[in-house]
Amino acid sequence: MRTGEPLPAVGEVLAALATGLWHWDTATELVTVDAEAARLLGLPAEPTTLTEAQTRARLHPVDWNEIAGVVGLAVAEDTLAEVRIRIMDERGRVIRTVRSRSKPSYDPETRSFELIGTLQEVVEPTPGTPAGRTAVTGDWRRSREAFLLDAGRALAEARSTAEVLRVAAGLSMPGFSPDGLAVFGVSGDRLTIVGHHGHQPGDEDPFSHMSTVTDYPAAEVVRTGRAVYLSTPEQYKERYPVTWPLAQHFHRQSWAFLPLTVAGRTMGAWMAAFTHPVAFTPDERSVLTTVARMLAQALSRAGVAESERELTDGLQRSMLPTLGPEIPGMSVAARYIPTGGGLQVGGDWYDMIPLPTGRIALVIGDVQGHDVRAAGLMGQLRIALRAYASEGHRPDAVLSRASRFLHGITNGDAEKTDPRFATCLYVEADPATGVLEIARAGHPDPAIRMADGTVLTRPTAGGLPLGIDPDADYPTTTLALEPGETMLICTDGLIETGGHDLETGWQRIRTILEEHKGDLEELADALVQAVHGPSSHHTTGPLVDRREDDIAVLLLSREGESCGCGDTVTVPPTVRRTVLTVAQAEPERIAVARQQLRELLHDWTTADQVDSAVLLVSEMLTNVLVHTDADALLTAEVTGESGGRRMRVEVTDAGDDLPHKRHPGELASSGRGLLLIELLAETWGVDPRGEGKSIWFELYESDGDGSGNGSGGLSEFGSWDA
Repeated sequence: MRTGEPLPAVGEVLAALATGLWHWDTATELVTVDAEAARLLGLPAEPTTLTEAQTRARLHPVDWNEIAGVVGLAVAEDTLAEVRIRIMDERGRVIRTVRSRSKPSYDPETRSFELIGTLQEVVEPTPGTPAGRTAVTGDWRRSREAFLLDAGRALAEARSTAEVLRVAAGLSMPGFSPDGLAVFGVSGDRLTIVGHHGHQPGDEDPFSHMSTVTDYPAAEVVRTGRAVYLSTPEQYKERYPVTWPLAQHFHRQSWAFLPLTVAGRTMGAWMAAFTHPVAFTPDERSVLTTVARMLAQALSRAGVAESERELTDGLQRSMLPTLGPEIPGMSVAARYIPTGGGLQVGGDWYDMIPLPTGRIALVIGDVQGHDVRAAGLMGQLRIALRAYASEGHRPDAVLSRASRFLHGITNGDAEKTDPRFATCLYVEADPATGVLEIARAGHPDPAIRMADGTVLTRPTAGGLPLGIDPDADYPTTTLALEPGETMLICTDGLIETGGHDLETGWQRIRTILEEHKGDLEELADALVQAVHGPSSHHTTGPLVDRREDDIAVLLLSREGESCGCGDTVTVPPTVRRTVLTVAQAEPERIAVARQQLRELLHDWTTADQVDSAVLLVSEMLTNVLVHTDADALLTAEVTGESGGRRMRVEVTDAGDDLPHKRHPGELASSGRGLLLIELLAETWGVDPRGEGKSIWFELYESDGDGSGNGSGGLSEFGSWDA
């Protein structure tokens, strides 16, 4: 039969059954219909030939687009193409729903389809009736579309093979949900079982490592890339008699084996088995085929993600050190948490290096970027720092050499388009004395938690980040870690993650440091959990949530002094102290001194006394810088129990001239320093030293009612803003 020729007389018989005949040839782009088919399309009831455009105008656009997918599936599986179509009138209103069943054929030379089929009207039942939820109504189409959307979303969110299999096992297909699932993979010329559901442990053994040439449906699917549908046990036994005994004892009634195809390559097969008979209509096959495609994509993504995580774990294990050996009199804890994106490995690192002198070096740093290149540079820089430190160089020399090294490897001809830098903090600790020598390259300052829980940031001298200037200098700052104190050094990821800046992020971290009462390992976990929630105790464990930056944390704690009996005695939390040098060339450090004093007095009862102390410190330091050529050394100390503590502040310099009280006029710009001290301090004095002098004052904690010389004295001068 050719297009345009009269249809056979059988059309008259079908017309009596309200069934029309049609013929569509995509090569000629013509559709021939008999009288009944024309009536169903909303045309005069007479045979006619339509163009594709004329036919398309009579069909709902969504259903027209669905026809191509159904036809392609039917050709691939050599089955009938069945689809429901809504017929539209000239005003775009749906006048009826018809079901088309056709046998398509494909001509590879002309790349065209030819379909001969029937059209029959489908009566839509009343919405809400049980019939309205069967597989032959429009409600079935809507439930199918909703199911596929939900299934696609769930499979897209699965991040591992196990999660993908759990999602697949939980899919409830509209009208025909399987109760037995299996996913087969391919390893060489053998089938493997990736996972299964609805079977007992061990049931998969006969199917594991089965050759792909075996007379088994999954093996055939892998070989041919075409689905296999078995509606009855008899069909299974007839087509696959050799392997039927393996499947017989599961007591299933129907099976569907579909290829898992990604980028044109069949990577495995998916089996859906049913305890009730399934006819596998074209609609049901369409759903199964769509799920198989989504399942293949999800398994492929999960496999890539698991490979990346395995690579990440290997990189982390090879690049991050283990903390050891133990440091006499000190404890160390560390955490490294990668960013939540990409390979989950970046440029942050930490290290602990035994030095030839018996001291210990602690290093923490952050290479710019969160990619594989940053991780590679981090590994190279860490090795270089370890080498320079092991040679016995001082902290400033270690960072100077490391900066020259990083500048050399990131500014070569091949790297000029992507130069990198790194921040770094290098601490050389003497376990016997607690002395810390610190060199800093653009990195956040360390923080000290005192024995009573008071937390102070310790401003340290520093230079440019490593790799920017090969001739940069890195001055060294010396601090003392007292017994019972803990030092925190970290990368900015711990501070700024979660939308915080350096100030608000530091307040969050400071609260954790002040309130935590556990050991050092528990404190390290608490700091990390403050950013992203609970995590593993392992320093390299990947986390499931997303973070904006890598996090590296190092904690160093000095234990209490020995009583001579072999036991360790914790220093009573009754003394807190801070020491700071303000050089002639660094007047801006007066502001740092004011901030240090405020942090030292964070829980002082009377705020006016804190303001008084801050004002007096500023006056004393400024006096040294203005009236001498020497640097100033500030020592602030708080002793006693809360509510009755004493604050002593002392500023020492090498100048010989002793300060003396003056009587400035009303418009004088100076000369009021000692008057302020005399008015606001409880006691004060000036002590000459062998070289230089020391001026000091003391304040005693009041009960907050304004009593005492040192309480409320600022009201005459106005508040001092630190």
